[in-house]
Amino acid sequence: MENSQAIASALAEVGPRLKRLRIERGVTLTSLAEVTGISKSTLSRLESGQRRPSLELLLPIAQAHQVPLDELVGAPEVGDPRIRLTPRQSNGRTVVPLTRQPGGVQAFKMVIPNDQNEPDLRIHEGYEWMYVLSGRLRLILADHDIVMRAGEVAEFDTRLPHWFGSTGEGPVELLSLFGPQGERIHVRAQPKNRSTSTGNA
Repeated sequence: MENSQAIASALAEVGPRLKRLRIERGVTLTSLAEVTGISKSTLSRLESGQRRPSLELLLPIAQAHQVPLDELVGAPEVGDPRIRLTPRQSNGRTVVPLTRQPGGVQAFKMVIPNDQNEPDLRIHEGYEWMYVLSGRLRLILADHDIVMRAGEVAEFDTRLPHWFGSTGEGPVELLSLFGPQGERIHVRAQPKNRSTSTGNA
């Protein structure tokens, strides 16, 4: 019942809204009729509430005024779907937790400043997957010392000595998925095919 009343109320507002929009734009009923192909009398009855608005009538009017159909109908605004996340500072880095539930794989967005470029290798339980959003990330993993660019992905067992930070050339933004109990991430980047050289034993 409440839903029907809300619909009736919204439809009752369409006519006055159409008239207000037309007047604000300095458009006459005659010129609007020419552009939309809807008769002047129909437009007049629509604005006065004597004609029930339909999609067939509203679409040409929305196109003529170059406004979204929602603006004519007065559709309720969609609530902001974004989750307000609180960044925190951790060892000089800005960390934004993206996972709300405790336990299991945790997701983070991390911003590493330019001065975070002195390696300090650590080991701990877990498995980490990271994706570089921007900047250049230096990753040291056991005997490997690599530089990753935006769009590149790495994953590794955190029981290996490791460190990651800026190359010193600027800040780095990355997404990180961390499984504290060693959970592995199922989606993986495939290594590029290496061309085999001929003549080698």
